[in-house]
Amino acid sequence: MLVFVWATALLDRGDGFGPALTVFLGGLVWAGATVPLLLDYRNTAELTAAARRRRAIAPLAVSVVYGVVAFVVSGVWTFGVVPLLAAIVLLTWPTGVRRRVTIGVVVVVAALWFVDTRSTLQADSVSSLWLIGFFSIMLPLMSVVSVWWWDVLDTMNRARASEGRLAATQERLRVATDVHDLQGHHLQVIALQLELAERLLDADPAAALEQLRAARVSVDEARQGTRDLATRFRSASLSVELANAVDLLRAAGTLTERTADPDVDSAPGDVFGPVIRETTTNALRHGGGAWARLSLTRTGGSWRFEIANDVAAERSVDGEAGDDAGGGSGLDGIARRAADAGGALEVRPERQSFTVIVTVPATTPSATPSATEAVR
Repeated sequence: MLVFVWATALLDRGDGFGPALTVFLGGLVWAGATVPLLLDYRNTAELTAAARRRRAIAPLAVSVVYGVVAFVVSGVWTFGVVPLLAAIVLLTWPTGVRRRVTIGVVVVVAALWFVDTRSTLQADSVSSLWLIGFFSIMLPLMSVVSVWWWDVLDTMNRARASEGRLAATQERLRVATDVHDLQGHHLQVIALQLELAERLLDADPAAALEQLRAARVSVDEARQGTRDLATRFRSASLSVELANAVDLLRAAGTLTERTADPDVDSAPGDVFGPVIRETTTNALRHGGGAWARLSLTRTGGSWRFEIANDVAAERSVDGEAGDDAGGGSGLDGIARRAADAGGALEVRPERQSFTVIVTVPATTPSATPSATEAVR
């Protein structure tokens, strides 16, 4: 903008097209030459002070050359000095030094503009006089303000990253403490029971066997406690699960709608959480990718989850079930999970859509570990 104002001022003054074009094109080169100064400004950790000084030589040299050329073709001191001063304020100065340098640059530019208004920028160039003064004086000041704001945003980003790392560290410490307390207690008990069984083995085999049974029970309790602890840390509310599913589908370019009751978090999370994740994965893998609808609502004494999506052109109905079934996952796994909770799975394969409906009683029965869980 400053270069454009300068070139326009020369045309208004009647200097002709040649000087105005020289100032304009040279100004574009000067503006491009200041880009390395901005790039190096942020790389304070990667560049040494000597390296930054060497890299600043070329931008400063271009600024000097452009200033000389602009002064020669225009006779305006402001045009000749501002390019160098505007480049100087972009150097990596210490905070206190930058403030003093900026104040000095603004004072010098204002003084030069005042001198020019009394000599070269008077008479028929009055229409551009105030524009030249405003942009010439404000350029160094606005550059420094922009760099300062850049520093503020960079500091905020580093603080946010540090806060995230601190939160992750605290969470890991909390998990490690819980695991240590849980496993340490059970392992100590098991060690004592096994030691007692070893001592009783010759004198009282029956009592030793009883201690071995107690140790096995302690192992089961430790395993269940670890499983419960992992579930507690991995679990998320159903509202969050639905929001994550919608975000995932939308990130894949799918137009997604969501419907959920206000008290959706009171639904059986241990049943619907894995169902939401599994069906969302199926929609991403096998759906057409154009649209999807998710809903989790309460009807009477049951909760009803429904997900529907368009069908990929190359996928058949049999392929959907066949790809997802097996290995304890997919539709077969969803059906078993729903059945264990006293609910049911309904699949509606149609030509243009594929719908999965899972209905579970609002109060799920106490689930008996299945054969698969027992093996695990």
